Amino acid sequence: MEWMIMVGAAITLVGVAGLIWCVVLAMSAKKTGGTDAEIKARLQRVVVINLGALAISAIGLMAVVTGVILS
Repeated sequence: MEWMIMVGAAITLVGVAGLIWCVVLAMSAKKTGGTDAEIKARLQRVVVINLGALAISAIGLMAVVTGVILS
């Protein structure tokens, strides 16, 4: 089951990269300024991306744990 551990680790890294990207998007949304409504709309989009990245990371970690248990 080593392949499952490797695939799970790769999926987890994709999710972590997505989380880092969310941080960058949130920082740039605050720096660009604009009205409160515009900033809120940008940050709401970042929250959706953040939840997706978190879900991808969780799926990858589940694959890693499953691979460890089965091996």
